[in-house]
Amino acid sequence: MPKIHLTTFIAAPPERVFDLTRNIGLHKISLKNTNEEAIAGVTSGPIGLDETVTWRARHIGKNRTMQVKITKMESPKSFTDEQLKGDFVYFRHEHHFKPIENGTLMIDMLEFKTPYGVIGSIFNRLYLTGYLEKFLVQRNLVVKQYAETEKWRALLM
Repeated sequence: MPKIHLTTFIAAPPERVFDLTRNIGLHKISLKNTNEEAIAGVTSGPIGLDETVTWRARHIGKNRTMQVKITKMESPKSFTDEQLKGDFVYFRHEHHFKPIENGTLMIDMLEFKTPYGVIGSIFNRLYLTGYLEKFLVQRNLVVKQYAETEKWRALLM
């Protein structure tokens, strides 16, 4: 099963980074290029424990929907979202926020499994893992930009 482990330093307190990362509006802003849209469940503001959001977006040349649920949350240290419905056989994304001097280490741990057996595994190695990692890097850059400037106030106040 493919795994992605990504660490991002953000010069902001963990509480702010935690709340921005759970914010549906910031998620949409960070992924404008895929026309990411929250169409059901929590569609604005922060998402919380046991809540769901259904996303519609254009990925890999096709419109796709994915429903995820926040299955675990320990504010402001971590939360986990898992796919309930969508193209993946399995999808689990852990978000961890570690306070350090001058900021926060935001750690993403993403595990996923695609259908189609050996063909799916080859596709994962050749393309999908890199695609998802770029997706996370883009999202994290926007979280960082908002958290480290006054932009965060527009979403969290």
